[in-house]
Order: sequence, then C-alpha cells, then structure tokens
Amino acid sequence: MINLLWLTVSIVIIVTLILWVKLHPAVSLIIGTILLGFMLQMPALDIATTATEGFGGLMTSLGLSVGFGIILGQLMSDSGGAKVIARTLVNLVSERFAMYGIAFAAFVLAIPVFFDVTFVILVPLAIAIAREAGKPMPLAIGAVAMGAGAAHTLVPPTPNPLAAGDIMGFSVGYMVAIGGTVGLVAVIAGVTIYSWILPKVWKPEVDVTEEPSLQAIPGEDKEPNFWLALLPIATPLILILIGTVWGAKVDELPVWAAFISDKTVALLIGTLIAYLVASTDMSRREMEASSNKAIESAGIVLMITGAGGAFGALIKAGGVSDLISEAVAGLGGGHFVGLLACYFVGMVFRVAVGSGTVASITTMTIFASLAPTIGIHPVWVAAACLAGALSVGHINDSGFWVTAKIPGFSITGGLKVYTLPQFVSSLCAIVLVIIGSYIIPMG
Repeated sequence: MINLLWLTVSIVIIVTLILWVKLHPAVSLIIGTILLGFMLQMPALDIATTATEGFGGLMTSLGLSVGFGIILGQLMSDSGGAKVIARTLVNLVSERFAMYGIAFAAFVLAIPVFFDVTFVILVPLAIAIAREAGKPMPLAIGAVAMGAGAAHTLVPPTPNPLAAGDIMGFSVGYMVAIGGTVGLVAVIAGVTIYSWILPKVWKPEVDVTEEPSLQAIPGEDKEPNFWLALLPIATPLILILIGTVWGAKVDELPVWAAFISDKTVALLIGTLIAYLVASTDMSRREMEASSNKAIESAGIVLMITGAGGAFGALIKAGGVSDLISEAVAGLGGGHFVGLLACYFVGMVFRVAVGSGTVASITTMTIFASLAPTIGIHPVWVAAACLAGALSVGHINDSGFWVTAKIPGFSITGGLKVYTLPQFVSSLCAIVLVIIGSYIIPMG
C-alpha cells in the first residue's frame, strides 16, 4: 500500500507545481511522473522510457484526431456556421421552454467548438431570448454554461472524452453514445433543478456589477445554410457510431467500414467538409488563418493530454493502477462505490487545479484499470471521471471569468451562473452514470 502513498505524494507535487510554482500543467505532470517513478524505485532509464512511450502511445492514437477536431470547430466558428446552428436550435422551442432551448443549443454547439467560443456566440442570443420570454438573465447565462460545459466534458470530439477510449481501451463510439445521452439528459434535468435554485440565491445588488459586455460573434457577417453548417460535426459522429454499433453485431467489420469509422479518418472527413462549407463565405487566406489558430490551441491540449498519458504509463508500470482497483473493490458496494470514487477524485482535481482537461486526463489515468475489477464497461468509469471533472470550476478556471465578466457579473454572480449550474449538471450526470451502469453494465 506504500505505493498508493507515493501516488498521493506525486499528485500533491503536481498540484503544487501548477498552483503555486505556476509551471505549465504539462511540465508539472511530467515532473510528477518522473518523481513517482523514483518513489516506486524504478530504474532511471525505465522511468524515461516508460514516460516517453506513454506520451507517444497516446499521441499516436489521439494526436491527429484532436487536431482535426479543433480545426473543424474553429472553421465552424469563423465561418458563421456555429452561430447559425445556435440560433436555429434556440428558435425551435416556445418561450415556455426557452431555457431548455438555450441549454440544448449550447450543448450541440460545444461538441465541436471550445467552451469560450460557444459562450461568446450564445450570450447575446440568450440575453435577448430571456428578455422576450420574461426569464431572468442569469438563468439564461447559467443554462448556456451548463449545456456547453456538459458537452465539452462528455462528448467527443472534444479532447477529454476523445481521450477516454485510448486511456481506458474502448471504442470512442461508446463515449459518443453514452457521453451524449448522459450529458443531454443531465442538462435537461439540470436546467429544471437550476431554475428552482437560482431565484433563491440570486442577489442583483451584489451579483451584478455592470451592463453586459457583448463581444462580436465570430462569423457574424456570414450566413451559411443550417444543414450545411451541421454537416461537419454530424458526419464524423455518425461514422464513428456506425462502426461501433455494426462492430458490436458482427465478428469483423468490412475493411471499408472499419476505415471510415476510425475516429481519425472520420474526423478528417468532417474537417474536409468544414473546409468546403467555410469556403462559401471565407477566402483561402482566412481559412488558413483559422486553421493556424486552431493548431495553436491543439498544441496546448495535446501536451497536457500526452503528459497525462506518461503519468498513466508510470502508474500502470509500477503496479499502482492494480492496487487502486483492488483498494476500491475492497471497499465493497460493487461498482457504485467505484464510480463514486472516480467522481470525487475528478472533483478534487477540478477544484484544486481548475483545468477540466488536467482533471479529466489525470483521473482517467488513475482509474484506467478499474473497470474489469468492478465488472462494468470502462465507458462508465470514464463517464464518472469526466462527470467529476465537470463539477466545481471556480475562480482558478478561465471559463469562470469568461462567464462572469461578459454578462457583467461579480465573483459571487459568477459562482452562481458558472460553478452552480455545472455542479448541478455533474451531479445529475453521475446519478445517470450509476443508474446506467446497473441497467447496461456491458462488463
């Protein structure tokens, strides 16, 4: 059990380096990985080799997929496609269900597009619709934060859920199906609960500081067709799901089906479609600039993800992952306790570090070997880890400041429109994950 203590020490070191020393999360993870190797008394060369192989192995299977997904989302944003999707989805529902429509639009939009961009696109629409429907503006802002946060955390091709299959060893199609279902239902339930809680805690005299500071919406002067705008994200998700569902029914997929349903190929196809759709409103130079901006963002995400892979490789090579599985199984309570453990560890990382990416990747690497021990499909373990990483974002999270400052809210207001709604949706998500794991364990 001493190895579990060393794991705890390494995690404390990683968090300390990120929060107080202010090192980049990727650098902090690698330092923590190397120190864990020494504490586990592994040979120095084995530590270096294992960490490098862990980083490289995850990048081999994930690097292109994440890159294509981020380029796809950036093109959708800059071409105006994301704005068209958002406005169309919001307008589908009546005023009575306006908050659900806003949350649903945020959920769909945040599947390919980063949280910050989704928020900037939707805030003007959310404020306008809240005024028309006679709903409190903070409720509309919270609905956006809830929908965007859930999709960004639980549904591929955003990096965290996309990495889940590679870290835990299952087809990403399972994450699309389970993450999409759990996330959407959690948002619907979460909006209902949040609508009841917010009026009891919102105090305009302390929660509002100024008028909304609305920014220009990316692609505001462009108007692609709704169905064309939807194609870049719908196509890869459908291709991935076809491969997963068909593969579950036959011993071996036809070569062509296995090829187009591979996540890298599917996302490449989606990216090429995004280029075609964007070309109707953007010049080649504009599309090149958009792609370059996306690749800059991808580099940061991939460094953190790869460093998490290195950390996970050391945990596995040192036998710590097996000890974790045995310790959780020894607590009793079946996979109920195991999934709660995943959730709370993810929550601790999110509270401590702020970064949902660091919280997600690190928690999944820690519990990568848990699923066989508790007898369920690893997608449920991944979903529990991700739900925990969604839970409590606050002032050490960049998304918090975007959500608070653009609508003109104070720190207390930000806690009520960012931290509170995402915490509510994360609780709904873990409840759904636990229930789902009993109904369809797939172990």
